[in-house]
Amino acid sequence: MSVRKLKPITPGQRFRVVNGFDAITADKPEKSLLAPLKKSGGRNSQGKMTIRQKGGGHKRRYRVIDFKRDKQDVTAIVKSIEYDPNRTAFIALLEYADGEKRYVIAQNGLKVDQQVSAGTGSAPEIGNALPLGEIPLGTIISCIELRPGQGAVMARSAGTFAQLMAKDGKFVTVKMPSGETRLVLSACMATVGAVSNSDHQLLVSGKAGRSRWLGRRPRTRPVAMNPVDHPMGGGEGRASGGHPRSRNGVPAKGYRTRSKTKSTNKYIIERRKK
Repeated sequence: MSVRKLKPITPGQRFRVVNGFDAITADKPEKSLLAPLKKSGGRNSQGKMTIRQKGGGHKRRYRVIDFKRDKQDVTAIVKSIEYDPNRTAFIALLEYADGEKRYVIAQNGLKVDQQVSAGTGSAPEIGNALPLGEIPLGTIISCIELRPGQGAVMARSAGTFAQLMAKDGKFVTVKMPSGETRLVLSACMATVGAVSNSDHQLLVSGKAGRSRWLGRRPRTRPVAMNPVDHPMGGGEGRASGGHPRSRNGVPAKGYRTRSKTKSTNKYIIERRKK
């Protein structure tokens, strides 16, 4: 994977850094795995704006992703690695031996025509999904379930990965992308390898219009608001601002919002770093 820096023949291209898309092998998605995607523009069922800075953007179709990897004991071949406009990671089109096709999150190093499998007894190789209890210690993993059969919910974004640290009875210890160390049931599924498109963090949009294409509307800085609109608004002249906080007054930068009485706190061994 690589990134390209454009020659600045227009002002919007001066600082723009784009993805090289070296890993992409197909330019059209599988029609049978597409679903319509409706946009709300940040409005609720009454038509009232409940989320700011949303709206517009290019029309998209949703790619139905198999997060559960529940087609087990059947080998599949990677037919293509594709771009997905709904997520930062690339996706892989799998074709199973019985002819069924499914999309999965692509791992770094996954190649076309590679064989992958899921379920108990699968080899701990890149792209294979198996229970955490069967994965060797120290292995880099991604697309991790939190409850057996729920489907992958953790480490799904571009370039992210977790590491299997220890096994103890029916639990395993996993070091998460955030740095948090927590216990997860060994029956939960995970995929071997880090998520693809690790260069995503290096991209630079170059102009405000690209944010509009992605459905993001302009954001007003809180310090430019009045006191009635935001805790950081107001002030005489340029003497404005205050401690960084949300519109509701919840402090940012290190303030812990997780409940101290949450039932799952017992599974967290070490909190993420500030």
